[in-house]
Amino acid sequence: MLLKSKKTQIFSPRPRSFIDLMDMYEHNYIRLRLFCGDIRRLPDVSISRVEGVVPVQLRVLERASHTTTLMLTYCFDDGDLRPDLKVQVYHDSHQADVISRHCRLNGRDIRLWEEQIDNVLLCRWRLNRFLYKWLKHLEYQGHGFIK
Repeated sequence: MLLKSKKTQIFSPRPRSFIDLMDMYEHNYIRLRLFCGDIRRLPDVSISRVEGVVPVQLRVLERASHTTTLMLTYCFDDGDLRPDLKVQVYHDSHQADVISRHCRLNGRDIRLWEEQIDNVLLCRWRLNRFLYKWLKHLEYQGHGFIK
């Protein structure tokens, strides 16, 4: 079973292909399952509190038969919720994708890669790589939503 494997995957800062992005989606799904347990059974709102670190909130935004949309964010003392990552979880294909309206690519990055790779692919890669690394960091801090 994929969820029992905690093998560390190292992803490069830049994707080589669309297949690399699909692989990242699969690894994000596995990491989310290890972090949250059964995503379909999550309560509408959960907060993970670990002494000495910022609490993390997980909110279920939408539930459908084959997908769940989550919002994962820190809960800062000033009420600021960031980085408010929306994650679409695909239960049937075992993938999780960060869905966002914004990707901050500066012109230098785009020019550097425009001849080698699609800019949308690079944007989606960066967002999903951030989720992958952030979940790893949260796990290291002791956060989680498994009861």
